[in-house]
Amino acid sequence: MYCTFFGFRESPFTITPNPRFLFMSDPHREAFAHLVYAVKSRAGFVLLTGEVGTGKTTLLRSFLNRLDADGHRTALIFNPCLSSLELLRSINRELGLAWESESRLELLQALNEFLLEQKAAGSRVVLVMDEAQNLSVEVLEQIRLISNLETETDKLLQIVLSGQPELLSLLAREELRQLNQRITVRYHLLPMGFDSMQRYIEHRMELAGSYRAATFSKAALKRIFRFSGGVPRLVNIVCDRALLIGFTQDERAISGRMASQAVAEIAGRAPHGKVAGFVKRLFRRKL
Repeated sequence: MYCTFFGFRESPFTITPNPRFLFMSDPHREAFAHLVYAVKSRAGFVLLTGEVGTGKTTLLRSFLNRLDADGHRTALIFNPCLSSLELLRSINRELGLAWESESRLELLQALNEFLLEQKAAGSRVVLVMDEAQNLSVEVLEQIRLISNLETETDKLLQIVLSGQPELLSLLAREELRQLNQRITVRYHLLPMGFDSMQRYIEHRMELAGSYRAATFSKAALKRIFRFSGGVPRLVNIVCDRALLIGFTQDERAISGRMASQAVAEIAGRAPHGKVAGFVKRLFRRKL
């Protein structure tokens, strides 16, 4: 709605995990380096955790996109509601293998043959399990068994488990101690600091059109940071709302007052705010 007013080609603050908009704050850069190291060294299991909205999925998609196709084969599984059989079938399907079988043994044999072929060709195979905090103990145990596909010297499959902090508690359970012990690379993704958040906002506006299309005052940035804690998803939500408020007021400069109004409306403290009334009037005119 406000893109034309500000001169954006697209909305700068959507909450979909678009790798093109990835901003490499210090924590994201460190997390990315851990992922690259783990794959290059054939570390086996990698654990990436972080609070809701810190950008784990965006980071993982960007990481997979940057792996060269000739030297890597990848599978991304983001449906946590799987049985152990469905997991094997999903992995094989993602890798372009036979997956219709109802036999775990047949599925594992097909996967093992593929991994050995890729190893002989000098290619690495990377499996990413997103939202892993929601996986059952049974499925996590199946993932551990998959990791047993190895040669005498190398792991054939690099496995990345990514999830919210609850995943740490899940892995600490007694029945998963074997899996927990196999994780050799771990990283917890923290939110951005204030300065990184400011650069993040400018980065997204630049990719959408121009970082000069709108200006956020120091007061607005401080209010956004207090609300979001530097969590990218929350930053996106409040910035999107603040730009909409700027649009309704014909202002390209986002003030502290506008940011506070955006926070109040998002938090439900102003359900019938000026923006809601403006949108209603706008749609009435269109009708």
